[in-house]
Amino acid sequence: MKLDRIDLKILRRLQADGRISNVELADAVGLSASPCLARVKKLEAAGIICGYETQFDLAKLGNFVTAYVQVVLKNHRRAEAQKFEKAVLRIREVVEFHMVNGKFDYLMKIVAVGYDGPARILEQMWQADLGIQSYSVFMVSATPIRNQSLPIDD
Repeated sequence: MKLDRIDLKILRRLQADGRISNVELADAVGLSASPCLARVKKLEAAGIICGYETQFDLAKLGNFVTAYVQVVLKNHRRAEAQKFEKAVLRIREVVEFHMVNGKFDYLMKIVAVGYDGPARILEQMWQADLGIQSYSVFMVSATPIRNQSLPIDD
């Protein structure tokens, strides 16, 4: 799907405020309500807009800790990688999961309760014999930038 400047305006505005009403969105991008809604539906149908989410302040919800984990697998056969991926997809505390290129194979973001929460998750993964050769854990101590808007230009 080729995006025009109005589509890009819609995406930028929704990125800034996903709860904006269609009437307000239409006004912000210079359309009437009906064509604006049609464009949003088209962007959703094309999979460009994948969903709408709510962000939380984890500190106000409880004792949550965020950790990033680099994982290296023992071997790189696709069957082993799929076994690992399927197991990780079942772990609620893994909130992001990426296959990457470089010195490690996967990057995970774990959000768990308590300072030892990520370690408990990793110990369970290690005990499950998922083909992990090694992992490195990076505990988040502060987040200077959170959910920065994507640089969508005309």
